[in-house]
Amino acid sequence: MASQEIETLASALARLPGLGPRSARRAVLWLVKRREQALPALIEALGAVRDTLVECETCGNVDTRNPCAICADPRRDPRAICVVEDVADLWALDRARLFTGTYHVLGGRLSALDGIGPGDLAIAPLLARVEAGGVDEVVLAMNATLEGQTTAHYLAERLEAYPVRITQLAHGLPVGGELDYLDEGTLAQALRARRPVG
Repeated sequence: MASQEIETLASALARLPGLGPRSARRAVLWLVKRREQALPALIEALGAVRDTLVECETCGNVDTRNPCAICADPRRDPRAICVVEDVADLWALDRARLFTGTYHVLGGRLSALDGIGPGDLAIAPLLARVEAGGVDEVVLAMNATLEGQTTAHYLAERLEAYPVRITQLAHGLPVGGELDYLDEGTLAQALRARRPVG
C-alpha cells in the first residue's frame, strides 16, 4: 500500500485523458524513482504553464502569449481560416504543417442532446473576423460525427452571407485502410467524394 500522498498523486494523474489508474501508478512510480531529476523539472514546467497560460483573443488557441504564436506568425496567410472544434484539433492539424493559414477554435460543437447551441460556441467572433475583411477562404475542419457535420452545416449557412469560399475537409477512405474493415458511413462518404483517375 502506498502512502496517501502517492495515492492522491496517482488519482490526479488518472484523471488525465489517456491515463487510467494503472498507467497513472506507473507514471508515479517512474517519478518517484527519478525524483531528484524529474520532479523538480515537472513541478517547474507545471508552474510556468499555470502562471502564463492564456487563451488567444483572436483564434481561441491556448498559448503562453496573446496573440498566440500562430496568429503572430507573419508567415501565416491571414486570408485562410481553418475552423476547428477544439484546441486539440488545432494542434493535430498544425502538427502536420500542411495548412499555412490561421485557425479559429469554436470551443465545442452543436449538440441538442448536451444543450450546446450556437450561443455556447465562438461563432460570433468567427463571423466578426470574416466580416472585418481580408478573408478569402474558411475551411470547416469539423470531426466526422453527426454533431460535427451539423456544426459544419450551420456554419456554412451563416458564412454564405460573406464573399468567402467555404470548404470542408475531405472524408472517406483512410490511407492504408482496407474496405472490409470500414463502416458504412465512411464507405458512403468515400463513394460520394470520388474523383476521376489521372
